[in-house]
Amino acid sequence: MVVNNDVIKEIEALKKEKNAVILAHYYQTSDIQDIADFIGDSLALSQKAAETTADIIVFAGVKFMAETAKILSPGKKVIIPDLLAGCSLADSCKKEDFEKFISDNPGRTVITYVNTTADIKALSDIACTSSNAKQIIESLPENEKIIFGPDRNLGNYIRSLTGRDILVWDGACHVHEQFSLEAILKLRDENPGSKIIAHPECEKPVRLVADYIGSTSGLLSFVSKDPGETFIVATEPGILYQMKKAQPGKKLIPAPPKDSTCGCSECNFMKLITLEKIYKSLKFEEPEVTVDPSIIERAAVPIKRMLEISAKLGL
Repeated sequence: MVVNNDVIKEIEALKKEKNAVILAHYYQTSDIQDIADFIGDSLALSQKAAETTADIIVFAGVKFMAETAKILSPGKKVIIPDLLAGCSLADSCKKEDFEKFISDNPGRTVITYVNTTADIKALSDIACTSSNAKQIIESLPENEKIIFGPDRNLGNYIRSLTGRDILVWDGACHVHEQFSLEAILKLRDENPGSKIIAHPECEKPVRLVADYIGSTSGLLSFVSKDPGETFIVATEPGILYQMKKAQPGKKLIPAPPKDSTCGCSECNFMKLITLEKIYKSLKFEEPEVTVDPSIIERAAVPIKRMLEISAKLGL
């Protein structure tokens, strides 16, 4: 990837001038990961947004992540370099529909994946990420009835692990549902001794053949610690950059999508963020992410509960 060093120098200068911090998700391109002050998955980025002393947070990720940062740091200016950087999973759960789902199923604790809009978080009791969903659910009384949204694959996976009474919303991530089981198994046959590692947002057939299932940070940690030499990675391929940096001697193969012509295993929303857009967003301090104060107040409750439980459990 060709990197514009002049743009990088300008970004660094603007960060110092404006006391700004750049938070980037693992699914960003390598040049953005390299200039970020912090790289992480959804849980780690939420924790960092809550504790930063910067005046401006530039979020190199998708909009729900920037909203979460604003909810946790309402006094800070939060900027996302491209407002069109949405999320198919978040979009699969509309406020009015989810509100009705909750009212139609009373008496259940509402746990929502952090991959949701601020409006959905405001309807929730506890937030979670793929890093901590199992532990958060297991921290509740065994007889507690739960609504889980919006990802059906993660929800069904957690239900299978915990055996809890969980009613799952029918939403999904367009990237993680694109992986081809047939192509993954073919790759495994072509690479004897290889291990399949998958994100829990993947469909059940992919999860069933996986040697390890975990969050983005969990997959990164597994590759670093496992003695295996070859890994077939079923998640957005942006994470491979950090995997290769951590383990340059290991062979990392991105899991192929069902349609080999579409590049569907990449998140097109994440890839809307570029270095040039980061530079412009810092220079002009826009587009700014705003959340209604009444929504911030309600949405902060489930996120803070998640962070408290995670801290208590050492996550």
